[in-house]
Amino acid sequence: MRHFLDIHKTDREDLRSIIDEARRIKDKRNGLPKAAPDDELPLQGRMVALIFEKPSTRTRVSFDVGVRQMGGETMVLSGAEMQLGHGETIADTARVLSRYVDMIMIRTYEEATLLEMAEYADVPVINGLTNRTHPCQIMADVLTFEEHRGPIAGRKVTWLGDGNNVCASFLHAAGQFGFDFTFSGPPPLDPEAEFIQFARDQGVRVEIERDPVKAVEGADLVVTDTWVSMHDPQSARERRHNMLHPYQVNAELMAHAKPDALFMHCLPAHRGDEATSEVMDGPQSVIFDEAENRLHAQKAIMRWCLGA
Repeated sequence: MRHFLDIHKTDREDLRSIIDEARRIKDKRNGLPKAAPDDELPLQGRMVALIFEKPSTRTRVSFDVGVRQMGGETMVLSGAEMQLGHGETIADTARVLSRYVDMIMIRTYEEATLLEMAEYADVPVINGLTNRTHPCQIMADVLTFEEHRGPIAGRKVTWLGDGNNVCASFLHAAGQFGFDFTFSGPPPLDPEAEFIQFARDQGVRVEIERDPVKAVEGADLVVTDTWVSMHDPQSARERRHNMLHPYQVNAELMAHAKPDALFMHCLPAHRGDEATSEVMDGPQSVIFDEAENRLHAQKAIMRWCLGA
């Protein structure tokens, strides 16, 4: 059973093969209409359940389109429709869904929900996001960097702002793909020590640098994410804005990175908060390539899960 639960739980060789396959898939679709099927249909006759406890734009559309392009069909389910873990245990839900579908993608809150789903499912389970990690996004980010700048191994990635779930998966990727990682943000929002230690144990350099200017010096890639969640109360939003304002990615800050440094943001963005429009729409920004590559990376992940 091949689940895709987290980057650090997947072998390096498999991660590399997924990135290479994603690049091949993208290249072969060049010029095709969005709804046109691939010339290979590895999901022909397959049904994929897409479960969303958390709302989504990119994850929902990219997985749905990807399955259809590969010849499969999707069943989109919300947490409200399923009462996931409330009216029925996660384990029983996993057992039942395994009788109906060939693969499950779940975007949820608690990591425990994902892990229990995978433990009891008889079909592959893909992590579409949890509160702790977001591995599909980072696979797309690695793909995006490499198609613009070549191998990411040995490069320097700087993260600014909140050490959230996307940051956590970047740390996992640092260890697995072999790039250095610098985090710059306020101490209360540091990434979990477990994620930092994983990357360091793989032999890469991980640094915490409070000064954002020093943090981006020599960076090949500068990354940030939204400062607030859609579920945060207004009082929490205001506190976070005050705490994170020094870590805004603007043109002045980007000038301290390498001249050819790229800028990424997984979106959705609050323009003028974590990053300025000047940076997001500027020549170093690859945010929309990054968004597109969710489609290609996830198609490669699904093929890997099914051995297709």
